[in-house]
Amino acid sequence: MLTRKQHQLLLYIDDHLRRTGYSPSFDEMKDALELRSKSGIHRLISALEERGFLRRHHHRARALEVLRLPHMGTEAPAASSAGTGFVPAVISQPQTELEGAFSEASVANDRQTVTIPLYGRIAAGLPIEAMQDDSDRIEVPISLLGTGEHYALTVAGDSMIKAGILDGDIAIIRRRETAENGQIIVALIDGQEVTLKKLRRRGSMIALEAANRDYETRIFPAERVHIQGRLVALFRQY
Repeated sequence: MLTRKQHQLLLYIDDHLRRTGYSPSFDEMKDALELRSKSGIHRLISALEERGFLRRHHHRARALEVLRLPHMGTEAPAASSAGTGFVPAVISQPQTELEGAFSEASVANDRQTVTIPLYGRIAAGLPIEAMQDDSDRIEVPISLLGTGEHYALTVAGDSMIKAGILDGDIAIIRRRETAENGQIIVALIDGQEVTLKKLRRRGSMIALEAANRDYETRIFPAERVHIQGRLVALFRQY
């Protein structure tokens, strides 16, 4: 399972190796993917290494090796030296903001999965501002989603660990502005802080409960909390 940015970077590195015989620099990769900083490239490369698509040779400068390529559900031969005739198939997606701009899930060719937006890290500990710089997408089995619009967020922190939600999990969220007591929601606090918590309504107040005794329940007037969606599934990489 690769995000759109991971897939795009992998194809760019493979193309560069085929054309030049050596791997691109971090600045070249940053510019090619239109990212704001090289730290994003470091994260993408680490993720590709963990998934077995890429290998870094740490004792050689600019030494990246493509081990395999995803291609229409199969693995294509990876480039290890210069070559010609390969053009990356990069699909451009519009940049999307978390608040009020969720994209409809688009059905993949095989009709077994859909692609949905993958936004930044959401705090499962203390609330953080949602990262809106990237417009990655992720493939999700269509059977998990049901009706409505969906998006995905990467979990940061351990406050929901007793609910089986771990740091690094990808939370699949169904967009909606209402939820029942006890459901796990994405809550926007004061228009700028986003967190993943269990919802409890107490009269005119809303309590956002953690699933970890090390974290306190936070209580707000209802008008300060906007529900942005409800958790429907989790993805986890091993």
